[in-house]
Amino acid sequence: MALLEVKGLKKRFEDTQVLKGVSFQLERGQVLAIIGSSGSGKTTLLRCLNFLETPDEGQVLVGGRCLTGSQLSEEDIRQNRLHFGMVFQNFNLFPQYTVLENITLAPTLLKKGDEKTIRDTALRLLEQVGLSHKKDAYPHQLSGGQQQRVAIARALALNPEILCFDEPTSALDPELTGEVLRVIRGLKDKDNTMIVVTHEMEFAKSVADIVIYMADGVIEEMGTPEDVFDHPRSPKTRSFISGAQQPF
Repeated sequence: MALLEVKGLKKRFEDTQVLKGVSFQLERGQVLAIIGSSGSGKTTLLRCLNFLETPDEGQVLVGGRCLTGSQLSEEDIRQNRLHFGMVFQNFNLFPQYTVLENITLAPTLLKKGDEKTIRDTALRLLEQVGLSHKKDAYPHQLSGGQQQRVAIARALALNPEILCFDEPTSALDPELTGEVLRVIRGLKDKDNTMIVVTHEMEFAKSVADIVIYMADGVIEEMGTPEDVFDHPRSPKTRSFISGAQQPF
């Protein structure tokens, strides 16, 4: 059984149909990269999976259990979100809290263990992302790459089944992009299940097990990195890949 099943997901904002019936599956331990032009529906898809938006139609199943429906309570939605960890492109750290406090806040509020267990987990995660020495720093004292690595540790602190990244390097310069991508590669080595919306084509090609190219609210092409990048079937995919690989 697939860990994640998405069936016929649709989402409209006023007169604009952003998602037009998106379906795919993801096995435990796989990495899915989602690529496509701005406005193709990538971020909306991710927000629907994380219950930050409510899809108009379709189903999201985790471990065979359907999480979507028209009668979800606020508590249902909060519980559903715990299946997913979300890393945003603009970090979204709490500026008034230290690095360590940013990571321990949600597990503490959700009573995910005693104070020592939560703190020890946070310190282990900071070591994993290479930031143990910054535990008492505040977000404004960190580089963008460091802030994003803290955001990754914060998402991991709730031990989600699926870790989602929305353009995790789009706000970073090339040097800082590399340090964040190295952390994500390391997460793949630990068999984390991940969905990464990205414009980093080489990263998607080298790390993903499955690549989805989205265009106009649908999955235009889906397959292995070799299928999508080296042997695309769709003219839209070929045009996008060709343009994305052009030197600037």
